[in-house]
Amino acid sequence: MTQNKTTDRIRTAGTAALAAAALLSAAGATWAADAPYPTRPIRIIVPFAPGGGNDIAARFVAQMFQDSFGQQGLVDNRPGAGSTLGTAIAAQSVPDGHTILVTHNAMAINESLYTKLPYSVRDFAHVALIAETTNVLVVHPSMNVKNVKELIAMLRAKKGAFNYASTGAGGTSHLAAEYFKQLTGTDMVHVPYKGTGPALSDLVGGSTQFMISAAPGTLGFIKGGRLTALATTGVKRWAQLPDLPTLSEAGVPGYQFDTWYGAHAPAKTPRYIVNRLNAEINKSLQVPALRARLVDSGLDPAPLSPEEFTKFVRSETERMRKIVQASGAKAE
Repeated sequence: MTQNKTTDRIRTAGTAALAAAALLSAAGATWAADAPYPTRPIRIIVPFAPGGGNDIAARFVAQMFQDSFGQQGLVDNRPGAGSTLGTAIAAQSVPDGHTILVTHNAMAINESLYTKLPYSVRDFAHVALIAETTNVLVVHPSMNVKNVKELIAMLRAKKGAFNYASTGAGGTSHLAAEYFKQLTGTDMVHVPYKGTGPALSDLVGGSTQFMISAAPGTLGFIKGGRLTALATTGVKRWAQLPDLPTLSEAGVPGYQFDTWYGAHAPAKTPRYIVNRLNAEINKSLQVPALRARLVDSGLDPAPLSPEEFTKFVRSETERMRKIVQASGAKAE
């Protein structure tokens, strides 16, 4: 899987994943022979505060458990320590399929952001990629730039004169901006915030001038004219802003930094449970009402098999390692 062709890879792999899901559904009798599952409500740990894409993805999984298994999925938000607190709780849970972790790129980023972690990516069975979303490069209107090339020229001419906002040191918005700096030879001052809301609020107010933020949260500000969108960070244009180019199209070849959301289980979870969960999640991604709920929230369904998702997580972990090291980012 190539690192800067995420969507193409997902589209191709997704076809295989759905075919696998159909075969696994046909093998229901085999699963039943292993052991009944699930036998009680499922705990879905989200290592972030309520709100945002992680919660949307987790509630999708909760609905899947209700629809596919007749069991309640209980979303348990466990924020703290840059998502490592909740992730560690999930890693140490009983590996019986009744505790699921739903998280985003932090699974790959934290491996190199923290010098000591109470878990590793290998402490998880990577069950399913649920969805991805693009990020958007937005600037304050006072920058008075019409496109990415004009922005790059301004940033190069006045190195260190502008501030960029992020949701916190080592977060996706921080690393996405640092990756932009690496590829463009520009320099800006990093201003970290504790969350998307405060970061966007100060950007709109003009305290900072630049941010690369998850697309769903920026859309209202863009449409209201309070922020200027210059490009998205994926390998294809975002359906909700189809006239907006990708950064690669706009003058930064090879740039790709999507946000992705996945389901994970403790590493020793029985394989038949991992396979069944993957099959049911992938099948649910094709249910019109559930799919529309994700799409309307700005998330693109992205089915992969467990093997494909595991390879993806490991490759993303290595890619993020290089970006973290080059950025000098440290956990707060």
